[in-house]
Amino acid sequence: MSVQKIASTPLVKINNVSFRNGSEVILDNVSFEIDRGDFLGIIGPNGAGKTTLFKCLLGLNKEYTGNIRLFDKDIRNHAKEIYKKIGYIPQSNSFDPRFPATVKEIIQLGSVGGKAFDEKKVKELIELTGITAYLDKRIGDLSGGQQQRVMITKALIHDPELLILDEPDTAIDAAVLKLFYKLLTKLNKERKITIIWSSHDLDAVSLLSNKVACLYRKLFFHGISEDFFSNESNLKTFAESSMHIHIKSHSH
Repeated sequence: MSVQKIASTPLVKINNVSFRNGSEVILDNVSFEIDRGDFLGIIGPNGAGKTTLFKCLLGLNKEYTGNIRLFDKDIRNHAKEIYKKIGYIPQSNSFDPRFPATVKEIIQLGSVGGKAFDEKKVKELIELTGITAYLDKRIGDLSGGQQQRVMITKALIHDPELLILDEPDTAIDAAVLKLFYKLLTKLNKERKITIIWSSHDLDAVSLLSNKVACLYRKLFFHGISEDFFSNESNLKTFAESSMHIHIKSHSH
């Protein structure tokens, strides 16, 4: 007697999503799925629609056509419910040096619905992200890499099942990057957190992500990371689309 394997529902389902800004098409009929436990790297040149896609995913942009489901619920109708399961780190977190909040206060902002903190859990988290020494410092006094780790701690405080990071490696120096990537891998492998991140660092995406989505308004590729990076034609298409958008942005 054969046992039929039950297919698990994708954690994220993006179906025919398009987004326009006036007459400009930012996303053009994008469809793909993300499974639980995936570490998905989204790559594409500046202006390819990566941040727009994240904002649609989070229900911050509602003007898209198509359908987006997270945790098998439509983000348009269930955003509040879904937010509790997501940690989000937006692009560039550089704080004004005069911003008065301490690291500890910033982390506490991550509490959903004002829930009390489990001190033991917080202690474990700050050890995991390596920010114990900064707790009483002002957020504006930290380096880009240190701030990024604080933002990850804040995003993890309510035990999200999904972590979304928009180019988290832009303000981090090379030495800190290795630790940062190690942390993301640990969160994915040990904590079983599904991660979606965008990055211009193709080497890092190739190294960390098990899946890749290559975006330039349309979706050019979605699949196993190794399949993308071992295929010359994929890399050529990616390089050409990057060059095209670079030339276009400089011709205005």
